[in-house]
Amino acid sequence: MNEALLDADRGPREALGVKLRQLRKARGWTQEDLADRSAYSPTHISAIETGRKPPTLRLSRDLDRIFGLSEDTFERDFYNLRNGALLEGFAAYVKEEERAVEIRLFEIGLVPGLLQTPAYARALAEADVWRGLITEGQAEHRLTYLAKRQASLQRLRPPMMLVIMDESCLRHRVGSEGVMQEQFEALAAFAARPNAVLQVAPHALGQARPFNLPVYLLTMADGSQVGYAESQIQGQMEREPSRLLGIRAAYHHLMAEALSPSATVALITQARKGKL
Repeated sequence: MNEALLDADRGPREALGVKLRQLRKARGWTQEDLADRSAYSPTHISAIETGRKPPTLRLSRDLDRIFGLSEDTFERDFYNLRNGALLEGFAAYVKEEERAVEIRLFEIGLVPGLLQTPAYARALAEADVWRGLITEGQAEHRLTYLAKRQASLQRLRPPMMLVIMDESCLRHRVGSEGVMQEQFEALAAFAARPNAVLQVAPHALGQARPFNLPVYLLTMADGSQVGYAESQIQGQMEREPSRLLGIRAAYHHLMAEALSPSATVALITQARKGKL
């Protein structure tokens, strides 16, 4: 049977299909072999691998049993596809983030996920549960996913991190006063790391701020770069160098206009003292 080329970056269905094909081929199985083990047709397996059809809950559990999965399960993927616990395109970005030697990011409104404390992240997740956007199970998955993402950066040679937060990230209250105090302390500790540069883009920049949405720029060991940007409903990666030129130039301009690292720490101290 001919097997179509797969692109995990296209979306969560495609990413699931890539995962299934990789697991199947690692065992030396054909689609017919997997079909025999799952009681589904080869055509059905092919449709899942190419992202044309999502797996049912029953098949997801069968696949977990067949491949002996207890973590990163197909059942979890099933619920993510059905309810969207993670923004479409984000999982593919995180795989690239794990390989990056340098991470540049700009965030607006909320402290960037990589810098969030567990309590801050939980307050955000619980708010989405309260609004009916995700289930409690999805909230727990989101928190576990974030914790693993943060832990992946604590490697022997951690990536250089250049982070610019809009001033709104400090002013936007999340959770209790204690949650915010702990978060401010965590930001100050992050700023002191040898592999980190933390800056705040002040409100005074006005229209000079080049970005109105979160932006991420990754640099890999071979010098290649990956860009990622989010809207409310979707995230999208960009690899084309010519298209990344403008994003890099705008980011460099923002670094020059943002508060210095020392001024940023001073502003965080003011926020912690309730003087913003």
